[in-house]
Amino acid sequence: MADGLFAYAVQLAPARPPLNSFVPLRWQRDRPDGPPNVVFVDRAVGPEGLLQVLEAGCGLLTAMVRTVSPQVRAFHAYGVSDPEGFAAMGVVETLVHTHDVAAGLALPWAPPADLCDRALARLFPEAPRDTDRWPTLLWATGRAELPRHHRRAFDRWHSAPLRSEEV
Repeated sequence: MADGLFAYAVQLAPARPPLNSFVPLRWQRDRPDGPPNVVFVDRAVGPEGLLQVLEAGCGLLTAMVRTVSPQVRAFHAYGVSDPEGFAAMGVVETLVHTHDVAAGLALPWAPPADLCDRALARLFPEAPRDTDRWPTLLWATGRAELPRHHRRAFDRWHSAPLRSEEV
C-alpha cells in the first residue's frame, strides 16, 4: 500500500507530469515471487514501522493532491488521471488492502460508508447506487458478491476525469 501511495504522489509531482509513462523510478523485487516496488520497509522495525511508512505514503499523496492544480493530468496504466482520481485510487488501494489484511487475520473491519461512496462515484461510476457502499466497493474491485448483481471480475477502474454527465 505504501508503495502505491508513493507512486501515485510521484506521478503528480513533476512540473510537467508524464502523460504516456510512469515517472522513471527503479522498481525491484524484494524476493523472486514478490511484486516490483520502490518503497521497502526494514523488517527489523516491525508492524509499527510498517504503519509509519504507510502513514508517510498517505501524507505524501494527500500533500500532492492538495497542492497541485485540479487541472493537472498524469499517467496511470488505466488512463491519464487528475489529482482527484489519484486520491480516489489511493483510497481504494488503502481500503481494499486493509480489508485483505484484516481478512487474513480474521479481524472484522469496515470503513466509513461516505468514504466508500466518494471512491465509488469517482472510480466506478457504473456501480449500483442503491446498495451498501462498502460491500459495493468490494464488489467493484472483484473481492465480493453483491446481491442482485453478477459477480464482477476486477478489470480496471475509471481513471480519467469524470465528465459532469457521468457524476
